[in-house]
Amino acid sequence: MHSTDRPTWASLEQPRFRSRRTVLFGTGAAFLGGLGFAAAQSDDGIPRSFPEPRRSSEDRGQSREYGRTDHPGAEWIAASDANYRVADRPSDYTIDRVVVHVTQSTHPVALKVFQDPGHRAATHYVVRARDGHLTQMVSELDVAFHAGNRKWNERSIGIEHEGFVDQPDRWFTDTAYRASAKLCAGICARHGLPVDREHIVGHNEVPGTDHTDPGPHWDWDRYMRLIRVSA
Repeated sequence: MHSTDRPTWASLEQPRFRSRRTVLFGTGAAFLGGLGFAAAQSDDGIPRSFPEPRRSSEDRGQSREYGRTDHPGAEWIAASDANYRVADRPSDYTIDRVVVHVTQSTHPVALKVFQDPGHRAATHYVVRARDGHLTQMVSELDVAFHAGNRKWNERSIGIEHEGFVDQPDRWFTDTAYRASAKLCAGICARHGLPVDREHIVGHNEVPGTDHTDPGPHWDWDRYMRLIRVSA
């Protein structure tokens, strides 16, 4: 990054720290702090001039097609291509982690934010609380900016869960746990991940993050049990 014709770290990072409320409701709104949502960060400083991934390539025995989901039953709604990096995982980066997030918002707001190029962050999947509906926004082939740590972005798949960390009774529904567990079991099977807490982690466990989600009310014992049953 020493070339004069490349953007500086400061110039790349500056717009990425707008909060969700600033993005959605205008400037001057309070920053939401270190809870929830994929972390906005510069990732690696690569200019985001990539088109949506409409080309085809062979990986995991599948042809790459725009809009094709990696998990059966998921709905495809693309994140802004400013919020992820086109890759060819696991050929270029080994996937060995799943990162669990909580949105600190409703499902529609989460989708809107991840479609906003100014947010510069997104996860691969979003789980709706009331019915466990799965939305895929970034291909598992690609590097989503969700963990707040470049290396962890490259090695992981992110799952957002609709809701708020301090309202578990309302948002952490049995349906959402089960849908997410089935999704996570599928990810582990596709990429050869052991089903354990070393490889399935909370956003708060990513090195260097200041996020606290999924929070103290996320039932890890229940979640891991459901993943093992689904595997």
